[in-house]
Amino acid sequence: MIHPSQSSVIIRPARNVTGSLRLPGDKSISHRYAMLAGIAEGTTRLENYSTGMDCSSTLGCLRGLGVEWHRGVDGVVEICGRGPMLKAPTEVLDCGNSGSTMRMLTGILAGQEFTSELLGDESLSRRPMARIMEPLSSMGARISAAVGDRPPLRISGGHLRAIDYPMPVASAQVKSSILFAGLFAEGKTRVKEPIRTRDHGELALKAFGAEVKIAGRAACLAGRQRLHGINATVPGDISSAAFFLCAAALFPDSQLTISELLMNPTRAGLLDVLAQMGLRISVTQMEERHGELVGTVEAVGGKLRGATVTGADTAALIDELPVLAAIAPYTSQGIEIRDARELRVKESDRIAVVAKNLRALGADVEEREDGMRIPGGQSLHGAEVDSQGDHRMAMAFSVAALRAQGETRILNAGAADVSYPGFYRVFEQLLER
Repeated sequence: MIHPSQSSVIIRPARNVTGSLRLPGDKSISHRYAMLAGIAEGTTRLENYSTGMDCSSTLGCLRGLGVEWHRGVDGVVEICGRGPMLKAPTEVLDCGNSGSTMRMLTGILAGQEFTSELLGDESLSRRPMARIMEPLSSMGARISAAVGDRPPLRISGGHLRAIDYPMPVASAQVKSSILFAGLFAEGKTRVKEPIRTRDHGELALKAFGAEVKIAGRAACLAGRQRLHGINATVPGDISSAAFFLCAAALFPDSQLTISELLMNPTRAGLLDVLAQMGLRISVTQMEERHGELVGTVEAVGGKLRGATVTGADTAALIDELPVLAAIAPYTSQGIEIRDARELRVKESDRIAVVAKNLRALGADVEEREDGMRIPGGQSLHGAEVDSQGDHRMAMAFSVAALRAQGETRILNAGAADVSYPGFYRVFEQLLER
């Protein structure tokens, strides 16, 4: 039995994954909707807003900036927008573990005529912020940071000028941060990506009434546009779905249905990869909501082959790579991941932590600077593994443990609450033993 209230959990082997579920709202969309709602005119009503701690950090920061919001007993979040000008905070704004909150909110704060400071927890305080500091400083904001361009950040905003910015590294968070700042700038702000990343920021801006022009990998918007509140339902988080889908992929007789799931083409690449690996996937009830595609995914187990993830696919699957790596030993051909150096500067060094934990379970892993190669056809045994406080590590190794021989103890398992409170309870309900 899994006890989610404990700091560690024990996962026992399973023989099948079956059932249906609807997931909490997508984190990426929840962050962006909440931030834009704060600077919109009127009230925004969000159903299925993410229950994760990261998205609660965004709401907490907004309250510190004078934005009133309320979460009802039905989970609906209502946010009363202040229009473009927020209130100067009276204390430091705490982003917790959320790099999304810090990076994207800094874009909005760059356009505010006051000074604010953003801090994070120990993990976030190790993550570099130069990627947003450089372009936002070019727009006219004054941003200072700790040694190594790491949090806390001190932002003195005000009059901004538009920029035409070719991004040196693909990052949807940085792209959204610059576009959000562009709302406060004189002229047209243009951002061009080296490879395509998730487009939730552009779609959210359009949903709130902004005009955003997309041409290839470039997005452009004019400053001084005013936003208006919306009523929206946040689609289920496809990054959270990855853990359940990968668990289903481990067993030939699995049958899993996930309803109301985000199907944005910039995020749904996981389904293509799992289908190529042998998981039988079908999508029904597809519809569009505020520019985002939503559908029901039905997954049936099959023989699990291998995969190679590289280039643009790596960028598109950056959040799902840890759990793909966690099931790699059970595939017939193994999994190779390249061009994923970004994993080293997430909540943990995810390349190193994945390699260490897989080896603890008895797997052979070739760790590389920008990825890893994990041979298939391996048999794993239960062991003690550590999430290192990283929510995706905790959940990924819960999946890996399902086909290991014996019990696996996951230390710091409570980190899963960062993105999915209640994960272990739902996970247990879908397992057959």
